[in-house]
Amino acid sequence: MPTTAIVWLRRDLRLNDNPALLHARLRYQRVIPACIPVIATGDAAAAPRAVDAWRRYALQGLAEQLQSLGSDLIVRPADTALAGLRALIRETGAHAVFWNRRYEPDAIKTDGDIKHSLRALGLTVKSFKGGLLYEPWEIQTQHGKPFRVFTPFWKRLLNNLSATGGASAVRALPAPDALPPIPHPLRSRHNADYAPRPQDAALAARWHWPPTTAGAAQRIAHLRDRLQHYATQRDLPALDATACLSPYLHCGQLSPRQILAALPLTLPGAEPFIRQLAWREFSHHLLYHFPHTAHHPLDTRFEQFPWRDWADNADQLQAWRTGQTGIPLVDAGMRQLYATGWMHNRVRMAAASLLTKNLLIDWRIGAAWFMDKLVDADLAQNTLGWQWIAGCGADAAPYFRVFNPVRQGRKFDADGDYIKAWAPELARLPAKALHAPWTASAQTLSQAGVRLGVNYPHPIVDLSRSRQRALSAYDRIKTAA
Repeated sequence: MPTTAIVWLRRDLRLNDNPALLHARLRYQRVIPACIPVIATGDAAAAPRAVDAWRRYALQGLAEQLQSLGSDLIVRPADTALAGLRALIRETGAHAVFWNRRYEPDAIKTDGDIKHSLRALGLTVKSFKGGLLYEPWEIQTQHGKPFRVFTPFWKRLLNNLSATGGASAVRALPAPDALPPIPHPLRSRHNADYAPRPQDAALAARWHWPPTTAGAAQRIAHLRDRLQHYATQRDLPALDATACLSPYLHCGQLSPRQILAALPLTLPGAEPFIRQLAWREFSHHLLYHFPHTAHHPLDTRFEQFPWRDWADNADQLQAWRTGQTGIPLVDAGMRQLYATGWMHNRVRMAAASLLTKNLLIDWRIGAAWFMDKLVDADLAQNTLGWQWIAGCGADAAPYFRVFNPVRQGRKFDADGDYIKAWAPELARLPAKALHAPWTASAQTLSQAGVRLGVNYPHPIVDLSRSRQRALSAYDRIKTAA
């Protein structure tokens, strides 16, 4: 009789609402919770990426939770995931391997190849839906096609929820009440090899939220208390008014079912937030059905867009990356990103618009930078956001919109509290001059201690002229339709 199952954990580092783990617990005498980190080499091995640091804390937290149930987390680094799983299968005599699905193009291929290889060895292999409310193929148009526009996707998602009892009826799976102990020879080297490093701790000290499942619960409680103000305050970067659940979702310390169970649509003010959760579903829907969008525009006209060669404009690109553009709202956001691994969504849009519209630098350059720096570096959402801003993706009309970062700052950071926090050299400027210091008088700048070109840069681009340049470039795309 089969007795041992491996549960391969990736972006599902939790006990609650973990279908692969629960399935194994209910059907096998011995369950081996395992993580197989693929060994990084070169610069990648030492890079203190925010998302990697967060994952180390998540692994540590999951190991502690498993130990409280009598089990442990087995961490087996390997050159490839398949090699690591095969070694662990030999070591444990496992009869089955279960995991929760991923949806990125490379992950789908990898998981498919692994499933085929393990089944060829005679193992039972099964994957589960653990990271989304709906599989990407479960929501379709009336003609059985994937959606390319969010609003009808959102309506169909709501209809699907209603057909199964409504959003208020969503229930998350329970955690196992106990797990069988792991044999001593299998004890992991996790604490030595995959605990947070000193550079991770330095980064974590700048996070506003503990990278634990308890931290996720705190964020849900925080949001629930402020849910009625979410729609009006979520765009104000100086306030702690957004959910900040994306890092927990990315590492799988929290599932969307858990969120919807805790914050159902029946709660006053919940719908604007649930729409943001639906945008996450939409991003995975798009990437699954249009996998080329990870590297190419959904709107194929943009294959011919006249992007400027970033190598010839490396100084501008570096200024954007480091928050030295001379445009306060963008600089504040890029500095926040560099320091913490996170940036407020409203500011992400302004920063991305400056790069793709005012500087005419390819969206893929910005997307790669965000993926390297974000603590919630999710390929599907990052791709959707950058293509939306660049005008070449889904729901991108009017694709020629150019965010004016000065107006954005004055509207959403009127008193400049966010800018002052991340660009303190401007803190003494009056609000009228804070968002566009190059327009201030010499006397105003002097009284505030601001010396343009010395302790704060001149703008790297003229916003008005570069807007016209962008519109001209977009006109070429429009006439090519």
